[in-house]
Amino acid sequence: MRRAGRLLRGVVAGGSAVAALGAAHALVNSRLVRTPAADPPPCREPVSLLVPARDEAHRITPTLRSLLAQRGVPDLEVLVLDDGSTDGTADVVRAVGGDRVRVITGDPPPPGLPGKPHACARLAAEARGRVLVFVDADVVLAPHAVAAAAHLLRSAGLDAVSPFPRQLADDAATRLVQPLLPWSWLVFLPLRLAERSPRESLCAANGQFFVIDAAALERCGGFGAVADAVLDDIALMRAVKRAGGRGAVADGSGVAECRMYRGWPEVAAGYEKSLWAATGGPVAATALAAGLASVFVLPPLAALAGSRAGLLGYAAAVAGRVVTARRTGGRAWPDALAHPVSVGALLTLLARSWRARRSGSLTWKHRPLHGSR
Repeated sequence: MRRAGRLLRGVVAGGSAVAALGAAHALVNSRLVRTPAADPPPCREPVSLLVPARDEAHRITPTLRSLLAQRGVPDLEVLVLDDGSTDGTADVVRAVGGDRVRVITGDPPPPGLPGKPHACARLAAEARGRVLVFVDADVVLAPHAVAAAAHLLRSAGLDAVSPFPRQLADDAATRLVQPLLPWSWLVFLPLRLAERSPRESLCAANGQFFVIDAAALERCGGFGAVADAVLDDIALMRAVKRAGGRGAVADGSGVAECRMYRGWPEVAAGYEKSLWAATGGPVAATALAAGLASVFVLPPLAALAGSRAGLLGYAAAVAGRVVTARRTGGRAWPDALAHPVSVGALLTLLARSWRARRSGSLTWKHRPLHGSR
C-alpha cells in the first residue's frame, strides 16, 4: 500500500508539473501566435471564396451575407457547392446571393469516403483565384477577414494559413467541449517551430476557415491527396508540408466566428465521427487518454483529498484555459474552473468515437463513413 501510495503521489506530482509547463507554453504561444491584421492593405490578387454545403439551409444565410460584405478584395468570386442537400440549401443560396454567388451542384463522393474533401476538390477545380479561401457554412467572417487572411498568407511567406475562428458556445455541452479546440494547440503545439519544421506531426488547422495559395494546393496534390481523410484540414496542411511548403495556424478570433454545434447530441455526433482519426491507432489513443487523465483529471481529484501538488496542478490547468480563452475570444470564467470535467467529457467522446469506428457505424450527414485517417 505504501508503494502504491508513493506511486500515486508521484503520478500526481508529475501530472501537475506537466500542467504547469502547458500553462507556461500557452502563455508563450499566446504572444507568438500569428494574427490577421485589423486594418490590412487591399488584396491585389484574385480570390475565390469556396463554401461546401450539405443541408445547411437553416444557417448558411449569415455566412453568405458576411462573404458578400468583404472589403479590400476587389477581385472576388463566391462559389457554393451544394453537396446533395435535401433541405433547399441551393435555393437559400440563390435567394441570398443572387448573381453574386455561383452555385455548383455536386456529385456524391465515392462510397464510404468523406464528402467534404470531395466537395472541396470540385470547388478548387472551378475556382479562378490565386488565393483560395475555404469557409464552412456555419462561419461568419468580419468584413476585413479575407483581406487580412490573404495579407497574412503573403506577408508571412506561407503557403497555407488557418485562422482559427472564435468558437461560439452557449449551452453546457458546447461550453464544456468547444474551448478545448483552441486550447489543444495553444497548450501543446510549439507554433513557430511547427511553421519551420517539416515534421507532419507538428500541424494544426481548422477547415472552418482555411486559406491556401492555389499553386501550393496543386503542388501538394490538392484535396485528391486527402480524399479519405476525415480530418481533411489537418491532412491538407500535412500535404503542404510534404510538398515542401509552409503552413500555420493563426488566431482568427478577431476575424471569424463559428457555432459548430448546439447541445450534447450534436456535440456527441460531431466528435464521434472524427476523434478517432485525431489519435492514430487504438494504442496511441489509449496512451493519449491516460496522459490527459493523469495531467488534467487526476491532480484535481487528488486535491480534493488534500494533495497540495494536485491543487497546484489543477490551478495550472485552469490558468492554461484562462490564457487560451483570453487570447482566442472564449469565456474564461467560470468555465475554466470546470477544465477537469471538460477533459473527462473529451475522453468520453474519444471512447465513443473508437467504439463507433470499430463497429463500422460511423456516419455523417446521413452518409456512411469509412475514411482511413
